[in-house]
Amino acid sequence: MIKFIKKEIEIEESLKQRIIIICDFCNTISTIINGSIRKIGKTNLTYIEPHRIIIKDTLYLAFNYSNEIYWIGYNKLDRKIRKY
Repeated sequence: MIKFIKKEIEIEESLKQRIIIICDFCNTISTIINGSIRKIGKTNLTYIEPHRIIIKDTLYLAFNYSNEIYWIGYNKLDRKIRKY
């Protein structure tokens, strides 16, 4: 039997603070769903699931310590936004 191991990753604090500040400025509420690491037991296969950020029914994907945030539009990765 295949065993899947899931470990949640906390979002980077500076990224979280930037999102909160931007949403406060725009008078909007965001929902942040932490990403995770998924491993298949007894193998070296690993998948890193990105953090999901939902702002006004729009989904954004972000990884800790990355310079890009991805915008999901029309069920595909539509655009890449650089964060500074």
